[in-house]
Amino acid sequence: MKAFFIERYGKQTGAIGEVPEPAVGAHDVLIQVHAASVNPLDSKIRSGAFKPILPYALPLVLGNDLAGIVLRVGAAVTRFKAGDEVYARPPESRIGSFAERIAVHQDALALKPANLDMTEAASIPLSALTSWQVLVTSAQLKPGQKVLIHAGSGGVGTLAIQLAKHLGAFVATTTSSANVEWLKALGADRVIDYTREDFASELHDYDVVLNSLGADVLEQSIKVLKPGGQLISISGPPTAEFAQEQGLSWGLRQVMRLLSSGIRRKARKQGVNYRFLFMRADGAQLQAITALIESGAIKPVIDRTFPFQQTADALSYVEQGRAKGKVVVTVS
Repeated sequence: MKAFFIERYGKQTGAIGEVPEPAVGAHDVLIQVHAASVNPLDSKIRSGAFKPILPYALPLVLGNDLAGIVLRVGAAVTRFKAGDEVYARPPESRIGSFAERIAVHQDALALKPANLDMTEAASIPLSALTSWQVLVTSAQLKPGQKVLIHAGSGGVGTLAIQLAKHLGAFVATTTSSANVEWLKALGADRVIDYTREDFASELHDYDVVLNSLGADVLEQSIKVLKPGGQLISISGPPTAEFAQEQGLSWGLRQVMRLLSSGIRRKARKQGVNYRFLFMRADGAQLQAITALIESGAIKPVIDRTFPFQQTADALSYVEQGRAKGKVVVTVS
């Protein structure tokens, strides 16, 4: 089958070529991929930035989101059958949705929302699961609480804003001038134009910050939180607790403890809790998200699509960091 894969790490590596068909285990579902979205994570994996955390074997098919149709199921699969329309973020150890077919463990799968087409559905899983695991699982966001979501126009930001509003929170976000009114229409209560305003001076007494930006923004975010507030970062630095959850070595746990020591110390000084979150595949959570999509509480936001043959161009476009919402590759 055809797939977009890398044979070595590097920012501009990767090409479409023939790869072996995926092996289908007893608990796996073989899916014909119709569409796959592109995430900053794909670029980071391609560059080698995640080698210590995710030691993939090369050659490696990239791709962390998909929507498609079930072709066949393993002997132990009970929840899906051939012909089902599904979507998923594959488990991190078995990525590879930039391909004509992929085998996914049934626990990572959910039925595709009935009101979305394949392209729209492919834009959802990783960003929505990230938002869910930050706001629902980790922060346990409650009605009336205040949350700051950085980079509101991005893939995670656009879905996190909608989810936070559904949960009853007051939502602030940061963006550039061109996106201010658009994000207000999406549901944000307070939009900070970072070209004109300093969010750390304008916002106070927040309960939660979802950070997806760099170290400077992360440190400044402490200032907007109330004592006991939660600073949750999906862009690092990782913590020793995360390393332990991933089953990484003692040495890597110490490295990550050191990497995060500065921000943890500053957070403690202000009475704030810091956590690094690396989202995980979860079909049950994705099914809950499906219900929100079908009810109209969450809608996909797609910047543009690329044909499968232009997967490299789609990756380059996402790397520019200017997409409004998600970028999707149409495979079949």
